[in-house]
Order: sequence, then structure tokens, then C-alpha cells
Amino acid sequence: MFSKGAKEFVVNTLSDWELLAAQLLAYAGDRKKFFLYGEMGAGKTTFIQALCRQLGAGEGVVSPSFSLVNEYLYTDRAGKKKALHHLDLFRLANELEALDIGVEDYLYDDDYCFVEWPEMMEGLAPADVVRIQIKPERDSVRKVIYL
Repeated sequence: MFSKGAKEFVVNTLSDWELLAAQLLAYAGDRKKFFLYGEMGAGKTTFIQALCRQLGAGEGVVSPSFSLVNEYLYTDRAGKKKALHHLDLFRLANELEALDIGVEDYLYDDDYCFVEWPEMMEGLAPADVVRIQIKPERDSVRKVIYL
């Protein structure tokens, strides 16, 4: 999944998540779709919280484990209110279930979309999706690889 050109970042502290979020958003440029991979407890939701703070979505970002999709509002650089979507697909069994919840609407609109557990819907991924792998190293240290 991650080939030449992938970037690595080691997260040692909570403040490192903020630095990485700013760096990743700058790296992504106009790309707004992000797939996050990693085992349970790796830090996917923690990183999405940092990304949302960087975008100005504020506090209160939580994992949509039961609702599957959470929507948050932020103000873009032009001063417009925009939505961002946070999906947690852990409980879905296959691509058909993802289609049933309308995942294509989130993947192909102009809003930010952060997807945890995207493995079962790889076939629906936009060509320009940013892929992020979070690997626990030890204690609270994480290696984050993105492309």
C-alpha cells in the first residue's frame, strides 16, 4: 500500500499529533479524502481530532463507532461554513454495506472526509485519497506513514 515517496513521522507526545496534522494538511494540498489504517487503539481517532482542530472544527470530535458517521462544521479560508465528515467503518462487513450508508456521497463531494477502517471499501477510494498508516511502537509512541 505504501510505496516510494511515503513520508514517516514519529509521534512521541500529544503535541506531536498537532504538528503532524498541520504537516499532513499542508502535504495534502487540495486533497480532502483521508483513509486511516491501524489496529484498534493505534491512534486513528486521536489523529483525526488533531486534524479537525487544525481545520478549526474545534473540540468535541469523537469516534463515530456507533453512528458510523459524524459531521462537524468549520470555517474555510474564504470565511464559508463547511462540513467535514468522520467515518468509522469497523462494524461494516463489506463494500455493499458501505454503499448502503451512502459512503460515495462523502467520498466524492468537496468536503473533508476522514475514514477509519477503510479496508473493506478500497474499491470505492478516490484516486487522490491520502493514505495514513499508524503503527504503535511502544507505550504512547507511534510511527505514522502517509502517502
